[in-house]
Formats: sequence, C-alpha cells, structure tokens
Amino acid sequence: MTVLSSRALNRATLARQLLLDHADVPVLDAVAHLCGLQAQEPQEPFVGLWSRVRAFDPAVLSDLLIRRGVVRTHLMRRTVHLLTADDVLAWRARHDLMLRQRVLGTYRRELAGVDLDELATAGRAVMADAEPRSMTELARALAERWPAPGPRALGEMLIAALIPMAQLPPRGLWRTRAGVRNVPLSSWLGREIDPPAPTGSDPVGETLARRYLAAFGPAATADLRAWCGLAGLPAAVAAIREELITFRDEQGRELLDLPDAPRPDPDTPAPVRFLPAFDNALLGYHDRTRIIDTTHRGLSVAGARVVLIDGRVAATWTVNAGTVIVTPLRRLSQADRATVAEQGQALSSFLTDDDSHHVQITASPH
Repeated sequence: MTVLSSRALNRATLARQLLLDHADVPVLDAVAHLCGLQAQEPQEPFVGLWSRVRAFDPAVLSDLLIRRGVVRTHLMRRTVHLLTADDVLAWRARHDLMLRQRVLGTYRRELAGVDLDELATAGRAVMADAEPRSMTELARALAERWPAPGPRALGEMLIAALIPMAQLPPRGLWRTRAGVRNVPLSSWLGREIDPPAPTGSDPVGETLARRYLAAFGPAATADLRAWCGLAGLPAAVAAIREELITFRDEQGRELLDLPDAPRPDPDTPAPVRFLPAFDNALLGYHDRTRIIDTTHRGLSVAGARVVLIDGRVAATWTVNAGTVIVTPLRRLSQADRATVAEQGQALSSFLTDDDSHHVQITASPH
C-alpha cells in the first residue's frame, strides 16, 4: 500500500481546503465544498473565506445569511458552524444523538431526571410562534416546570441539541456585533429538516464520509470522527469502501480517499495563508501533524489565529487598531518574513476596508 509522507498529506490538505491556490468559485459553493466553516466567533468565517476564495467580497457572505442561503447553527462537534441551508437540513437529524450526548457530557448532573423528549416538546411549543429568542429567554420560559437544572443547562440542551435552531442575522454579518437570537431552522428556512433514515441504513453518514474526504482527505476514520463528532460511522464507511482508495501514513494508519481527488506533488509550492480562529483545516483531524507540529497542537483548540508558511503553522496573528501583528513560532527567514508581511498587508487592508496596510512581525524565538 502506498505510504503518503507528511508533506504529501499537507499538500493534499491544502488543495482540498482551497489553500493551495485561491479558488474561483462562488462563495456558496466554497461553503458547501468545505462542509461548512466553524463559526462560534462570528467574524472568523470571513477571514477563512478571504484566504480561500479569489476576490472574496464579505458582503456576499452577509447577503447569503440574510437571504437564508447559509445558516449559523450547532452541528459538528456541537460547535456553531456556518453551513449551506441544503446541507444543514439534510445533515441535522443525523447529528441529533451526538448533540444530546455532548450536552449531557457537560450537564449530566444538572439534567438528571429530566425527560428530554418532554423538554423538547415543551421547547417547541414555546418556539412555535417563530419569535426569535435568546437561550436565556427560552430557558426562563420553561424554568417553572423544570426549576432544578438551572437556565444554563436547560438552555444549552434546548438550543444546541433538542430543537434544531438557526442563529439569526445580524449575528454573523460582516463587521456587525449582535447577540444570539434563535428560531427553529424549519421556520427560518421554510423547509422541514430531512427525517432520520430507516434503521439499518445511513445515507447521510455515507454522504458525510464522501464530502469529508473531498474537503479533508486522504484521512483516517478517526479523522472523520474528530471532524463531525459522530461515533457511529463505521458502517457508512464500510458501505462506500469499494468507491475509495487506500493509503498509509508514516505512522502506518490506513487513510481513505476518493480516487479522483487532488493529491498534488509534495514539492508543490505553498503560499503564505492566514487562518482564522478554530479553522477546520486544523480542527478537522484527529492527527493534525500534517499541518501543525505536535508541540503547537494546543493552539488549534485555544482559538489562536495561525499563519501557514510552506503549508504548516509557523506563526500566530492578532489585530490591534488595524495593524496585523504576527508572532513567529520558529525562526523565519528574510524571505518568509517578506512574504508574511506582504500577505499581512493584504489582510489588514481587507479587515479595515483599505484604511490600513500595517503589519508588525515580532522577533523570532531563539
């Protein structure tokens, strides 16, 4: 079986993630290809798409949110993602059990003895008027009937798991600060969520596996699980295995892939790219060593924004008063510093509507 080096996996990842070259695709198609973007920090998807889509216009993404072509909702790993309306309607039911289990993992003691189906029914009754509500408002409406758990546990279970919700604009619009207001997905999108598949079949799981490999492959089943949070996909992978090809990585893990997906030459040049907080190019894997050194793995879950140099995480970045501040994680060559500065100036311009082109690169660590 062919062994793929870490560098070969890196270049494949960059190609699938639209990070090897800016993609000439509509914004909606980019969101669909990426299987959504993690979006608990509302402004971060704009940087994620700026780094991936040629001539990205943030107003297009805002318009898609307003016109309901994309939606903010809890899905993979119980985190807020920005997904196409079609994908969230097709995929949401398959995530129900995982979402419940993840909320219970945090609030099992508070929710002990609560009949979750009863709670879901009561929550839907409150939301039946399609009025936007915050998590606290919905929890308070039910607190008299379920006083013991407290509003946080009740609200998290209702909003993140029991009732498929959309977070409404202006939350998530470009350069807009707004609190979270929720309405049921079906009322916001005007379509019902696809029902669960009959027992014994898993068409959505099969679709998720194919779509994941298109955007993240080659990858191991553990990587697929780490991305979506779903434990029960082995049967789905088994069902499509004949469509797939297999490799091994340098640790001997089996990697699955779509036959015709891009796997560039490992020596393909990789441009500098600035990634937002919680980007799935990092979080979408169990083994992240294809893109980040093990010593820096914690940055990906801490919400650090990172800079890719030669395809790998080599610095972090922040913004202060329009200036992009880059903090190297290793020694950077003069050529690296020049290309980082050039791309940082472009990012500063994007973030400030061309008001600033300032970049500060701090000293490299010794």
